[in-house]
Amino acid sequence: MGKKVIVAGHSCLDITPLFPQGQQVSKLGEILSPGRLIQMEGVDIHAGGAVSNTGLAMKMLGVDVCLMTKTGNDKFGKILSDIYAARGADSGIIVQEGQNTSYSVVLAVPGIDRIFLHDSGCNDTFCFEDLPKEKLCGADLFHFGYPPLMKKMYENTGSELVRMMKYMKSQGTATSLDLAFVDGDSTAGKADWEGILRSVLPYVDFFVPSIEELCFMLDRRRYEDWKRRAGDEDISFILDVQKDIRPLAERCMEFGAKVLLLKCGAPGLYYRTAEGHGLGDLEAKLGISAEEWSDREGFEASYRPGKVLSGTGAGDTTIAAFLTAMLRGYPFEMCVRLAAAEGASCVEAYDALSGIRPLEELDEKIKNGWKKREGV
Repeated sequence: MGKKVIVAGHSCLDITPLFPQGQQVSKLGEILSPGRLIQMEGVDIHAGGAVSNTGLAMKMLGVDVCLMTKTGNDKFGKILSDIYAARGADSGIIVQEGQNTSYSVVLAVPGIDRIFLHDSGCNDTFCFEDLPKEKLCGADLFHFGYPPLMKKMYENTGSELVRMMKYMKSQGTATSLDLAFVDGDSTAGKADWEGILRSVLPYVDFFVPSIEELCFMLDRRRYEDWKRRAGDEDISFILDVQKDIRPLAERCMEFGAKVLLLKCGAPGLYYRTAEGHGLGDLEAKLGISAEEWSDREGFEASYRPGKVLSGTGAGDTTIAAFLTAMLRGYPFEMCVRLAAAEGASCVEAYDALSGIRPLEELDEKIKNGWKKREGV
């Protein structure tokens, strides 16, 4: 029997205006300036957020997934519900009367990183009590995404997030946690993220944030130094694994993470795992080999995509592939490779799901010599 997975947390409706692809720009002002009329090439509207991206990607990859998220009883909520229902994944959706559904306007300007205009909506009221407890029974894996975009999850040093993850662990369920980047001047940006992570990571088996998110939360001074060093360049390209990434990974492991997968943008993925005795619960629950997964550390370079249209959802689908491969019993090395491969496939589409490829197809492409990115 296949494993049962719950993907819970943040969802929203993503609205992406499609910019002309003929010209790459290096600065936003080259294409967006006051008074200018820009001829667009349509619009892409799809479900976004961790629940939509990671959850639906895992469902497309053949996993038995139940989605748990909040929407408002409004037009955006109806669109989201219809999208989930079309894939048979709407049974855990909570509709909140009197609140608006979360949305993001995604500005994917060719040549520069994405810009998000985001309204958290009823994600801010999501709490442990919202979870339909009867649907939690018998779950093998509980993945929660984007607590930095959900007010109840980071208030009071993350007490609600800790309560939820601790409860799932008490039920014998393996847990997974993803983060999201926040504005440093926002309420979320000023939260005590080091305290939150120190409290919650003992109850997290798979911790899968991006390196920028993690650095912002654990070492703001280091993050500001990264920005200074990068200038106008993407931060991920100036990072050194030993000097920049490893110290942050060490702290995560000290806090209690069992399996750490750090998304490092276009260059690839850093991974780190606990020693074997720390993986015993995962071996018993998920069937992975504690010996084979024990004490791993390394960097997996990205594969070269055929084209790059948008990075929307690339990190989420990377996680989806990693968790799916793990649940299907792939060796640790292949779980990481397939994660990197799915991320490379994702950027070939504007949304998170259109670029999804079956793991078998990705495996075959890797065996046939799929080229890696150079200079990592």
